[in-house]
Amino acid sequence: MHIHILGICGTFMGGLAALAREAGHTVTGCDAGVYPPMSDQLRALGIELIEGFGADQLALNPDVFVIGNVVSRARLADGSPKFPLMEAILNAGARYTSGPQWLAENVLQGRHVLAVAGTHGKTTTTSMLAWILEGAGLQPGFLVGGVPLNFGVSARLGGGSAARPAQVKEEPAKRAGDTEPDAQPPRAPFVIEADEYDTAFFDKRSKFVHYRPRTAILNNLEFDHADIFDDLAAIERQFHHLVRTVPASGRVVVNGLEESLARVLHTGCWSEVRSFGAAVSDFTAEGEPGAFDVLQRGERVARVQWALGGVHNQLNALAAIAAADHLGVAPADAAGALASFRNVKRRMEVRGTVARDGGTITVYDDFAHHPTAIRTTLDGLRRQVGPGARILAVFEPRSNTMKLGTMKAQLPWSLEAADLAFCHSGGLDWDAREALAPMLERAQVGSTIDEVVRQVSLAARAGDHILCMSNGGFGGVHTKLLESLRNQ
Repeated sequence: MHIHILGICGTFMGGLAALAREAGHTVTGCDAGVYPPMSDQLRALGIELIEGFGADQLALNPDVFVIGNVVSRARLADGSPKFPLMEAILNAGARYTSGPQWLAENVLQGRHVLAVAGTHGKTTTTSMLAWILEGAGLQPGFLVGGVPLNFGVSARLGGGSAARPAQVKEEPAKRAGDTEPDAQPPRAPFVIEADEYDTAFFDKRSKFVHYRPRTAILNNLEFDHADIFDDLAAIERQFHHLVRTVPASGRVVVNGLEESLARVLHTGCWSEVRSFGAAVSDFTAEGEPGAFDVLQRGERVARVQWALGGVHNQLNALAAIAAADHLGVAPADAAGALASFRNVKRRMEVRGTVARDGGTITVYDDFAHHPTAIRTTLDGLRRQVGPGARILAVFEPRSNTMKLGTMKAQLPWSLEAADLAFCHSGGLDWDAREALAPMLERAQVGSTIDEVVRQVSLAARAGDHILCMSNGGFGGVHTKLLESLRNQ
């Protein structure tokens, strides 16, 4: 079929586009203000990108329009629609669906879906789990909200299928005397990042309720997405809707450290539960995040030695190991795969170094934007570089939750591990200087990217580690910083 995707450069919709193209469909799409890495990936796949949401795209006459959740019925100041194409689709009675719904019907049906949910760590944990299953020879399909460096793409069908992903290889016929005569052939695995954000303007359920996982990771849960959820209880309700879809033969892998997740499961759970993280859990870690033993119910079963740091990544690894165990992958084999795990693009990614006074200044890029994610990312870098090195945190409160100012009071707490902090305040309706006042002279605020670059460049010195954090392109701040530092 021909599908035309509205909002194609979002991480989820871009991955969906890659899957559809791999399955043999004709794929086109539109978006506005795109930025790498997704725009680069789509162009490499030969997918035509149209700038904007003009109504003239109705003339493409695709079999179905797939609507991203960036699209709405909003009106501009002059009363004209913000998304004219959507209005044209509705007026014409053209066929349309949401991204998660299209994915569920055309890719996930018949697969063993492993869904990774949580406020933080979804992208990294999904990538870890896909790499573990790849190492086990299971050829998983996956859709990740980023680009795993081990694979180089954010999505693939996997499972050896091409025309219809739901098809799996049949087992040989059972012989007389064989056990389990009614056993079904194994389902090809598909690992998906399971987002709690709403599906589309016409479907306000969380995306993940469409996925029907047989294995579900509940990695953590705290308040986020203040633009669509009133409070933490509202998000917990959506997580419980996800748990309701896991079959009795399935597995729910849950972070034992999270009271919010305990409440979710207390509401009702009909599947096998495996916990991780807490002192009394099915899967625990012993040792530092860079090299640790994995204990399964108190017994040492594996050792992880890898390039990643941070307690958050240690927990992510336990979750992935517990989920892979549901498919029969031994923890020791899972740990062996993690030894070669290369993380995800824009997760503590070194963007460049600059020589300065006999030392170097290193510039990193990371996707962290929620205060807890900022804090855990900084903690991971601090463990990596040690207490003597300076960390300069450069960030922009870009997510809808942060733009609303809902969590501004948590920013000083989130930045405690940084020696200096620099905030881009452009587009905010709240006072970033006031929010960061408890940090005194350790925090500076700039209303433009260029001002922030100037502030950081003046403060930087040999040996510094500059960590840039945003869930967007951040105005190319990494490149600008490296250029400024080299020209000093």
